[in-house]
Amino acid sequence: MRHFEKNQIPNGATPQTATMFRDRNEAATRLADKLKAYRGQNPLVLAIPRGAVPMAKIIADKLEGDFDVVLVRKLRAPHQPELAIGSVNESGWTYKSNFAELYGANKDYIEAEKRLQMETIRQRRAQYTPIRPPLDPAGRIVIVIDDGLATGATMISALHGLRASKPAKLVCAVPVAPPDTLVKVADMADELVCLEAPEFFQAVGQFYQHFPQVDDAEVIEILKGS
Repeated sequence: MRHFEKNQIPNGATPQTATMFRDRNEAATRLADKLKAYRGQNPLVLAIPRGAVPMAKIIADKLEGDFDVVLVRKLRAPHQPELAIGSVNESGWTYKSNFAELYGANKDYIEAEKRLQMETIRQRRAQYTPIRPPLDPAGRIVIVIDDGLATGATMISALHGLRASKPAKLVCAVPVAPPDTLVKVADMADELVCLEAPEFFQAVGQFYQHFPQVDDAEVIEILKGS
């Protein structure tokens, strides 16, 4: 396991194709151990839905902190919906990757995709926190969780939006990400915690033995329990 601070991103790790985590619960437990210095400081642990939601709840409980979601959506490449060519956060701020045009994502396409994803964000906010507003990050230690980073697009939008809320400290914590993505994300956070940084990286799911989809019903149930 590695705990990467800003400006300490590895130049590269040994290529690895074997799974690193049994499931999201194991990954969350290992992350919580790396974050144990924040126990008792009432951190706000925020999940990027949907896969990270069960993980963030485990981490928040272990750190004796609060739990919530931060809503962001990737902008999908034309004809390749699994590929993120950017992202948008709840405020409407948009991140565009430097390779977006190579996949045919021109300005008009990005604007249309942004409108579509903003509507999904609005729907999810109405579903996820219908009886209360999101918890306020201002002045708090904020830890943003995802189950892994590929391009890092959604994490960049999440961190950018949260920085505007003036947290006391902004932490990005993930189980796995490629080194080049960690370099991009590091400047957005005060601290970066990543357990594994393999060079050979195709998709987050390749590093888990068990990586099921997390649906909206599960997210809503976890949020109700918090």
